[in-house]
Amino acid sequence: MARFRLRKQTQGEYRGGDLSGSLVTLHDPAGLASEAYRILRTSLLYAEVDAPPKVILTTSPGAMDGKSITCSNLGVVLAQAGKETLVLEGDLREPSLHRIFGVRNSNGVVNVLSGEYDISEVWREPFPGLRVVSAGPIPPNPAELLGSYRFAELITHVRQLFDYVLIDSPPTGSVSDPMIIAARADAVLLVVDSQGTSKRSLRGAMRSLEAVGAPVLGTVMNKFDRAKNDRYSNVYAIQR
Repeated sequence: MARFRLRKQTQGEYRGGDLSGSLVTLHDPAGLASEAYRILRTSLLYAEVDAPPKVILTTSPGAMDGKSITCSNLGVVLAQAGKETLVLEGDLREPSLHRIFGVRNSNGVVNVLSGEYDISEVWREPFPGLRVVSAGPIPPNPAELLGSYRFAELITHVRQLFDYVLIDSPPTGSVSDPMIIAARADAVLLVVDSQGTSKRSLRGAMRSLEAVGAPVLGTVMNKFDRAKNDRYSNVYAIQR
């Protein structure tokens, strides 16, 4: 399993409202956090050389661990590397990708699954090479939609269109949605809060993902405090 460490982020980045400032890979491309995301990208590009993962789920043991911000910034750096990338909202309960990218959430994944629109009609392109699909209207039955044949067809379709498909999801400790999506994904990135995630919740997340046969590609350690560690440790660490 690989482990990656990202810089400590302020709590304001996880509250409601505009989250567009969380795209550090755009706003501070020379910063340490942006470099950490590029290292994460490199590790992903060379992961599992014989069968590289294309559809990747990001989730976390608990809320506010930074999974959506990690998913979004990883999407940015993949697109910057010339990879056609789709960032897909899989959290149909409390979606946040539209706030991170500053796009409208009028139509999205829910509308595609209901047959109202094709995926190409609802995605937004913040910049060349990166498409973002928000959730759309909050449905009464998120787990049922994600477990549907239509969702499986959607993943098969976008797999053919993009080099990488990144899917954000709710935390594993809240609902069954992440495990449903994980069954359709090639790999999972598990985002943990270096200061707040307990060993118990991390073990629980791993057990839940293992129960559905989801391959955990690695963990991303978020909110890592550089001041308390050496000058390199806030960038990355890899363990197999």
